[in-house]
Amino acid sequence: MAKSYPVLAWPAVPTPTPDEVYKGESDKAKEYALWLEENLRQGKNFAKPEALGNIRVLDCTAMMTIGHWCSSLFSELGAEVIMVEPPDGDPQRRLTPFGRKEYMFKDTVTGEEVGARFLAECRGKQSVTLDLTKPEGREILKTLATHADVIIENAPPGQWDEWGIGYRQLSEINPRLVYCWVGQLGQWGPLKDKPGNLDPTAQAACGFVHGTGAPVAFGGTPTRSGWWMADQVGGTGAAIGIMSALHYREEVSGRGQFVEATAAAGVMRILDYNWAWYGVDGSIRPRYGNWDLAICIYAVNPCKDGQIMVGGGHDRLWYRIWRTVGKDRPEVEQHIVEDPNMREVTARLPHYKQVETYTSLCEWMKDSTRSEAETKLQAEEVASGGVSFIDEVCEFPHYKYRGHMEVIDDVLYGKVLIGSSAFLGQRTPGRVKWVGRPTGYDNEDAYRRLIGLTKAEMDNLKEKGVI
Repeated sequence: MAKSYPVLAWPAVPTPTPDEVYKGESDKAKEYALWLEENLRQGKNFAKPEALGNIRVLDCTAMMTIGHWCSSLFSELGAEVIMVEPPDGDPQRRLTPFGRKEYMFKDTVTGEEVGARFLAECRGKQSVTLDLTKPEGREILKTLATHADVIIENAPPGQWDEWGIGYRQLSEINPRLVYCWVGQLGQWGPLKDKPGNLDPTAQAACGFVHGTGAPVAFGGTPTRSGWWMADQVGGTGAAIGIMSALHYREEVSGRGQFVEATAAAGVMRILDYNWAWYGVDGSIRPRYGNWDLAICIYAVNPCKDGQIMVGGGHDRLWYRIWRTVGKDRPEVEQHIVEDPNMREVTARLPHYKQVETYTSLCEWMKDSTRSEAETKLQAEEVASGGVSFIDEVCEFPHYKYRGHMEVIDDVLYGKVLIGSSAFLGQRTPGRVKWVGRPTGYDNEDAYRRLIGLTKAEMDNLKEKGVI
């Protein structure tokens, strides 16, 4: 029998009150902050309209976060998002850390187990099941498409078109449809997506992984992001592309269009100066770990109880940092500031100057905790902050006060701690209405409401494995 683990209470420490946050500030100093709170506090979201309440999205993606992330942004802003899953559910439902079932969530109706990763992006969505490998399933999708504003899919390139449900066919049925394909490398071109291409494929193929990790001189190798992030970047691009297409439909053309977004292209867009640098003389940005190629000091480095980020992007900050160090270790400050070859930011960038800089800084930081070092640096107005663990982030007063995490008391899953919607707005903010749905939970409602199927028809389809 699996061991039962208690759910931790959150927050462990109460969220600070406005009086505690703004204690000591004058009425004039806190007036603007209190006006912002009055207009942006997430506790008031449900009393406000939803920006996308007239939009219906069919999310037909499976086994990739990119599509679910994209449709989550729509659900948070009020769109009706219906996940169209295979009859046995999206395979991502079964993913859980180290395969440990105690990290999964059960609903109170079906008892189905679902991993926290999938549940995080199932927020505010309905779930219906449909087997698109069967002709009857594809006919049902065609009917659903007549009621949709947006369809998102990530099938292998050309699969839906071959099945007769691609954009070219569905746009004949519903000319206003915005049809979005999402994937890792794209569905056209020499490296077009193959089945099984997931987020790490995009990270590795776009140059990101090569530039991430410690340099070879430090024994480092390329490493992908610890979190799947290419899907989030690509999915955000997909959402913006879809929103642009919807705007163009409403304001200009009256018609939908085909949109494509990939994780690799999204990440390539954020690789800043790498392209221009390569274009100048063929240079390839080397891996440089936590250090920065263009700014020194600007790095995460070890201290007594973890790691701390210190930012010194210009010469005035450089001297403030070493003034802070000098209060405890005057000989370290003297060693650095008296070096005539390190007085300008450009002079401090060569590799061995950076080695000397960070070695000296760590001589001071090794005797201070993150909190102690941060307090001392901020006293000199130096941008700095400790590298926080998830539990520390959950209890960090600033984030709790702003509502960046929240406990959803879900009717199906009970109390679940989640990251809140990042859409803060005065009139139409984002919100999370419920955590998620079991596989096919909304079959009866959606199929009756949208396409008029009777219970007998649905029972027949279920018997055939279509839904």
